[in-house]
Amino acid sequence: MNHMNEMHAINKSWKFLLCLVALVILFPAVSASAVEKPRQSEVILLDIYHSNMARLERNSFGLPLFVESFERDDKAHVDVYGILEYPFSSVVNVLNIPGNWCDIVSLTPNVKACTYKKLEGDWLLTFYLGRKVYQPPEDTRQVICRYRKVEQRQGYLDIMLSADAGPFSTKNHRMKFEAIPLDEERTFVRVSYEYSESVALRLAERAYFATFGRSKVGFTVTGTDGNGKPVYIGGRRGAIERNAVRNYLAIQSFMNTLCNPEESRFSMRINGWYDLTTRYRKQLSDLGKKDYLTFKFKEHKNQLLLQQQIRTLRQ
Repeated sequence: MNHMNEMHAINKSWKFLLCLVALVILFPAVSASAVEKPRQSEVILLDIYHSNMARLERNSFGLPLFVESFERDDKAHVDVYGILEYPFSSVVNVLNIPGNWCDIVSLTPNVKACTYKKLEGDWLLTFYLGRKVYQPPEDTRQVICRYRKVEQRQGYLDIMLSADAGPFSTKNHRMKFEAIPLDEERTFVRVSYEYSESVALRLAERAYFATFGRSKVGFTVTGTDGNGKPVYIGGRRGAIERNAVRNYLAIQSFMNTLCNPEESRFSMRINGWYDLTTRYRKQLSDLGKKDYLTFKFKEHKNQLLLQQQIRTLRQ
């Protein structure tokens, strides 16, 4: 009996550890050096589009998007570039609303709920982060992010979600979104991630990627195997690539439902997001569709209740 209790305690500790690793990777940090000067940003983004038109048209994703990433010292960086088949003005109108980001990011499995409120002029988003299975809000870890519109002008949008602190002594967490118009019906976007690791996080990642995360891969092809099939990047670089693509697909799924009646949008979003991820089973297959939908319906109810509590307290 004591042996069984010890094993249960070890398994519980492992689950907690792996959850914390997932939380750090989910909200990585952007260093100041990674942010271009605002006056140059739209020019740089347009140059990237023109230089990569072939990659957008012909790739293994089946969607007009591509992923770039690198590792340097204690930092891992990833960019997801893609084309949304919507006018730039529509993208701006949607992503300019802080509360919409709650509905977008909560489509991903590790975000169990999200609430928003305005405090002293700042919009604050609280993400309830946990494992991919269903968890009530009280069993999750809360990360408070500040929503900031870095730059908006004719032909360019730059939005940042930032958190001062995270697990394993990490700090300065960031999620960056940029967009420019290509024509009247299409918008080119970039979702960027970068984070600096602490010693504690590196130790946790080393344990995770050597065991449970050993078979997890990202999207960057590093070579081919003996059968000529692509070999994909693993480790922390693969992990942030997976989460970057998850969030890009969440933006896509949110936009895809805006023309539908409001009462049917949530169901369409979670079904649409899951169907998009099945294009990349090797990277993004974590849950069966039935489980994912069941968890998300429960979590969405929790999110609505949490947001209603905030409204009640402010009245």
